Amino acid sequence: MKAPRPPGLLVLVVLLLHLLGAHEVQRLHEGWLRDAALPPPPPRMQVDFVREMALHSPPPSPFVARPRPAPGAPHPAATPAPAASEAQQEPLVQPASGASATAAVPPEAAEPAAPAASDVLTAAAPSAPASAVAGDDPGPEWPLSTRLSYLLTGYFRGPLNGSAQVEWLRQGRDYQVHLDVDLGLISRRMSSQGVLTPEGIAPQRYDEETKLVLMDPRRARVLFQPGEVQLTTGVREPVLRGAQDAASQFVQLTWLFLTGREPLQAGHAVRFPLVLPRRQYAWQYDVVGEALIETPLGALPTWHLKPARAAAPGDLLAEVWLAPSLQYLPVRILIRQDAETHIDLVLRRAPLQAAPESAASGHPRRP
Repeated sequence: MKAPRPPGLLVLVVLLLHLLGAHEVQRLHEGWLRDAALPPPPPRMQVDFVREMALHSPPPSPFVARPRPAPGAPHPAATPAPAASEAQQEPLVQPASGASATAAVPPEAAEPAAPAASDVLTAAAPSAPASAVAGDDPGPEWPLSTRLSYLLTGYFRGPLNGSAQVEWLRQGRDYQVHLDVDLGLISRRMSSQGVLTPEGIAPQRYDEETKLVLMDPRRARVLFQPGEVQLTTGVREPVLRGAQDAASQFVQLTWLFLTGREPLQAGHAVRFPLVLPRRQYAWQYDVVGEALIETPLGALPTWHLKPARAAAPGDLLAEVWLAPSLQYLPVRILIRQDAETHIDLVLRRAPLQAAPESAASGHPRRP
């Protein structure tokens, strides 16, 4: 008999509704204390969103072909940028410890196959540092600071409803990405912070913060350091160039297609290292093909990207639909735990953007 799978966000929602008394609440609370002790994420950049993004034809690609970094090259975060901020597949909520953590796992859930050993990134990265892009302006190829609002639906032994928001924030060549999910009784924020380089996004820090009614926040953190990454468990591992975290990966995909660095055609595969709070993957998205997604802006033509294989138990799978008429931003994100359990985010209004002159003028909000 296979061991029960750790519950994700959706399982914990049901678990909360089935807690029978103060004793169970206390047991669950104790399982969160260690993670709650992590410091809170850095302050969020402050940006004024002043206009709605209009639909437009994809711009000509400014990309000039250049050799790709050799496999195993060090991550760009190996050389911290001057004056830069610190630096789905991981479950939207990490499982609590003890018997109460597995009580609500659906018995019918099929456990996905664990990745092959060769798929998990464990190879040592060369110690030579990668040079960061010079200057403070990352160039016009990066989207302005943008806020996307989503309608959230889903299913776990019944319908789920809520909302979600993604904010892409820029300050010179520093960036932040925040993904906020709100289901009422439980909320989750996933945040990525780092710098923009000629090879794309270079995360320096990733944070998760989960809030459940009556309990302290639970936190996880990943730090990208010179030549290595420190996972939320405290374990340090080599990290490869081009690695992304659970939040930055979606904007990295947008940038790759917006600049023409990756072709959007059915059957094409996009590969990059993916660092989750407790493990690394050699990840791959396959371009499935074109699809129309119904939104308040009408039926938008999109490109559908899907993970090439299953993740390890406890990690969620995310499919994305990118709209060329909205700068290749994700207008739909479908996150699955198993065949029955999922949450589905669909754009609920036109994205909001900062004015061009304020793209590099954001500053952290005061705590």
